[in-house]
Amino acid sequence: MAEEQPPGLPAEEPKRGSMRFQDAESTEPREPTLAEQRARRKALADEEEREKALAEAERKSASRRKILIGSGVTVGLVGVVAAWYLVATPNEVDAVCTDDSGVVTADENCDENFVASHGGYYNSGTGFWILPYLGGYRQYRYNYGGTGTIGTHVAGGTYTAPSAHTTVKTKSGSTVQRGGFGISGKSGSGGKSGGS
Repeated sequence: MAEEQPPGLPAEEPKRGSMRFQDAESTEPREPTLAEQRARRKALADEEEREKALAEAERKSASRRKILIGSGVTVGLVGVVAAWYLVATPNEVDAVCTDDSGVVTADENCDENFVASHGGYYNSGTGFWILPYLGGYRQYRYNYGGTGTIGTHVAGGTYTAPSAHTTVKTKSGSTVQRGGFGISGKSGSGGKSGGS
């Protein structure tokens, strides 16, 4: 048992290094000071501000992600459509058959089947169709993109064959070269490209 102090004597000071314990059941907490109340309010306000800033940052981040994803999808879709359009819609060029002096002649003079059936041939070195004519030979080739009527000089165009991606047709409607997807082919009329 603890010794009781006689009344009127001052309470003994606790020894240095000793601890006093409070009884949790009987001790009442003291009221916080004004400074402590302000500090608590400020801490709560700061916490609310941090939560708001965090929520705003998350909202902006999600919005940016959506925009970037949408932009990527848009760019990819535009690229696919552009590539499909380029591949699916080959260029078309009209070809006119001309003789070696540049005068427009009948399309049949540049037609592989017609030339072969009349004893002619294609000279790949010169790019001309060679047809026998009155003891000699006449030379014919296609002009690509030029215009003119039979018996007149061709206007414009070139004698250089277009790329394999280009469809080449004559005015009579026969296909000289079928373009698109990197495939060129012969048709029943004028399968050789005949460029120089």
